[in-house]
Amino acid sequence: MGAPQLNHPMQATRGTGVEPQRLLAAVDAAVTYYRAQLQRADGPRAYLAQRGLGVLVQREWPWRIGYAPPGWNSLTSHLRAAGFTAEELVGAGLAIRTRAEPDRLIDVFRDRVMFPVRDPAGHAVAFLGRSRPDVGEGVPKYINSPKTGLYDKGRLLFGIAEQQERLTARWTPVLVEGPADVLAVWLSYARAGRAGAVALAPCGTVLTSAQAAILRELPGAAQGIVAAFDADPAGRAAVARAWQLLRHPRPAGQLLAAEFSTGADPADLLRRPNGRAQLRAALQRARPMLDAVVDHRLARLVERHPRLLEDIDGRCAAVRPLVPLLFEASSPDEAIRVARRIVTHTGVGVDTVAIAAIAHLEDGLHHIHPPVEASAEATGDRAPPRSCISSQR
Repeated sequence: MGAPQLNHPMQATRGTGVEPQRLLAAVDAAVTYYRAQLQRADGPRAYLAQRGLGVLVQREWPWRIGYAPPGWNSLTSHLRAAGFTAEELVGAGLAIRTRAEPDRLIDVFRDRVMFPVRDPAGHAVAFLGRSRPDVGEGVPKYINSPKTGLYDKGRLLFGIAEQQERLTARWTPVLVEGPADVLAVWLSYARAGRAGAVALAPCGTVLTSAQAAILRELPGAAQGIVAAFDADPAGRAAVARAWQLLRHPRPAGQLLAAEFSTGADPADLLRRPNGRAQLRAALQRARPMLDAVVDHRLARLVERHPRLLEDIDGRCAAVRPLVPLLFEASSPDEAIRVARRIVTHTGVGVDTVAIAAIAHLEDGLHHIHPPVEASAEATGDRAPPRSCISSQR
């Protein structure tokens, strides 16, 4: 039997015409079903153990991780037998109607480790489904519940409800990529003292302004907010986005970035010998996020132009896209530190960075007040050339 053609509803939000309590009941019943399936699924249990998360197979609360079995309608058949209607299952984001047979429902999640997503009140409202690691190319690692009357992925952070005690205790918020990273940090501080780090993850692929606002308002944000992403191009881009979204309005605490080895992330550290201690140490060594943004921007330039820093013209060209970051610093001292970092990593002199910064300011002013060339010509004034002065040391 071939794969059925799926019918994705055109409306932006599913379930808006269904009683919200029925939607919540359907999602909660799915959590219970997936949890029961995990207990008899050797492969997913082995995967969780291999990721250092095996304890969560036996320990149900607070995360209630489960498994969606293969098959087109395993969950749908179970919940229909329990009395839920087709409208309720589609409205809860658990099922999709097929195009050829609109009355036929297909499960949204199949053959995936399931992470329930909860709203701040603690209700399960959606899922993040993780594929098996041995699945072929073209299959997304994670899929998300669709937008419903209960769930908008851009307005929730995974891990908020499950960690209210730690959040209320003003633990430092850590922004990570996905649910496995959240759980890795949670386990790393399982026996910690009164202070620690509490990880949260966007439910989608990128941080949104609404999620950034949630992070800024957490009690522990006064101690700082740490970004802890993979050491790869996508991770560097995520740090840059976090910086732009979190710095306005500036939170009371520092914005920091944790550093990991290439290709690693918090969940990877958890698998190593003494991994929990290594993960805690990596978070405690987090450096200013703006420094990381400078380094990542320069690394991206060098990746595109490997010989960029081999001569003075290339070094000057590298400085120009970096100097705007001077003006994103929260204080003169931070701006000076960033300027020194640019000098050190590009090999130019301080005066070169200063000239580039002045040119950047002039460009901004010209957009506000375009220069009157006739006036300059009448007085004989000429703007000085924008040369690149190098103070080689």
